[in-house]
Amino acid sequence: MTELITINDLKVHYPIRSGFFNRVNDYVYAVDGVDFVIEKGKTYGLVGESGSGKSTTGKAIVGLEKVTDGQIIYQGTDVTKRSNRKKIEYNKDVQMIFQDSMSSLNPKKRVLDIIAEPIRNFERLSDQEEKKKVKSLLDIVGMPEDALYKYPHEFSGGQRQRLGVARAVATNPKLIVADEPVSALDLSVQAQVLNFMKRIQQEFGLSYLFISHDLGVVKHMCDNIAIMYKGRFVEIGTREDIYNDPRHIYTKRLLSAIPRIDVENRELHKENRRRVEQEYINSQKDYYDSTGRVYDLRTLSTTHKVALKDGGAS
Repeated sequence: MTELITINDLKVHYPIRSGFFNRVNDYVYAVDGVDFVIEKGKTYGLVGESGSGKSTTGKAIVGLEKVTDGQIIYQGTDVTKRSNRKKIEYNKDVQMIFQDSMSSLNPKKRVLDIIAEPIRNFERLSDQEEKKKVKSLLDIVGMPEDALYKYPHEFSGGQRQRLGVARAVATNPKLIVADEPVSALDLSVQAQVLNFMKRIQQEFGLSYLFISHDLGVVKHMCDNIAIMYKGRFVEIGTREDIYNDPRHIYTKRLLSAIPRIDVENRELHKENRRRVEQEYINSQKDYYDSTGRVYDLRTLSTTHKVALKDGGAS
């Protein structure tokens, strides 16, 4: 296993202030102690409902959120400290694709300048060399050359997301954090963007941290998956562990909610969802403590861990 980035006990807590003196009287535990490893050339999936802490985790890795505690180790260097990031050009090697393609692209800039911006930050190219590189990036994501001089509003959602992918790979990064990159797109366009991302991964040897609430998309993209709830991991494992042998009731609940097109067995699927929901209600004490906090992870196999009360359900 060739480790690219290792996350150790990562925490991001936001203070809650009140009173005349604006004192801190509590915290929001957005991310509350998570550990995982992303290998070179692999895709790690981070799944959970809105507010689970998955996007905060991704932003903390990129450096857009301040880390409260824990470590982010990138190729042997602790990049939790900003000074260390600059020394090893961490911001060049780790890029992000955002969920909202429109707001992540400057509406006043042409595509040429949008994609060239990260290149200008880290490389010194002539105007011709820069233009040539941007053209090649557009070609990689299946965009025509005449897109160079257009503005973001002139493209569809899927096209804008492809421009976001082109900008993310402009600096030849080693890791891309993709935060819900296709959630706002039509199904057919989702497939196009995901296939482009896979092709680029093979071409450049990229690693992805793929953040999503859609377990169907994650199954298509990811080698290893972590299920997140209230800032903590409830289950981590390979794709086969999560989809074929889910152990945490929250994972089972997410899996049962995946839409199915098998019309003949519609009632059977509906009954399965009801059964899982009832199990979730009846057995919460085995999965969460009295405050609703997720228990610590227990090892089931070399690849599979689940958060259970000692002696709880399995």
